[in-house]
Amino acid sequence: MIQGVKINFQPLMRVAWYLALIMLIIIPVQIIVYVMAPPPETVLGFFELFQKNAFLGLLSLDFLYLFNNIIVVVIYLALAVILFNERPTSIVLALMFGTIGVACYYPSNPAFEMMTLSHKYFLAQSAHQPIFLGAGEALMAGYTGTAFNVYYVLSTICLLLFSYALLKSPNFKKSIGLWGLASGFFMIIPSSAGMLGMIFSLLSLIPWVVFVVLVMIHLKKLTLKGYSSSS
Repeated sequence: MIQGVKINFQPLMRVAWYLALIMLIIIPVQIIVYVMAPPPETVLGFFELFQKNAFLGLLSLDFLYLFNNIIVVVIYLALAVILFNERPTSIVLALMFGTIGVACYYPSNPAFEMMTLSHKYFLAQSAHQPIFLGAGEALMAGYTGTAFNVYYVLSTICLLLFSYALLKSPNFKKSIGLWGLASGFFMIIPSSAGMLGMIFSLLSLIPWVVFVVLVMIHLKKLTLKGYSSSS
């Protein structure tokens, strides 16, 4: 690594800002879909939903989270660039936990697999349909199983570490770190932990949205004045 070389991270800040804006659109859409069209409670219900409206079936299985988690990684990467020199240990650990967590999420999401099984279920003879129902049950068990819970716990640790670094940074308002900690507090209980987990998950969105907005404001300032870092 060449010492003293200035790296222009302004494009990263700009991309993170736009993606954060997209996230703020995705979050209410997810909530509206959940409230207006609650997901089915059975595998057969999901199969029937996919036949009626494939896109709604995907949305009911957190299709938008596939994009949301990529956005989160980019936002954290932008924050890591800013905070690394101040809190290198916390930032490296946060990025490690966050990246592993997101990587765990994707194999846990069964959206497209359920859509495929739905088509095969209705094409199969009645004697063979229980096979596809069993496969669907296995997918739904994994939907909130080990991989998902690992994703949730590691993502919470990641957010708490970033929030701590933001709280200690002289370049950020303390309120940003506090809102992040508040969101992380409500994420301590995974959303898969029954009704309590679902309530905490929804409550975590309120401080999370405020956190993202405040981060966007800071990123916008850095974009306007330009940001570079010495390697």
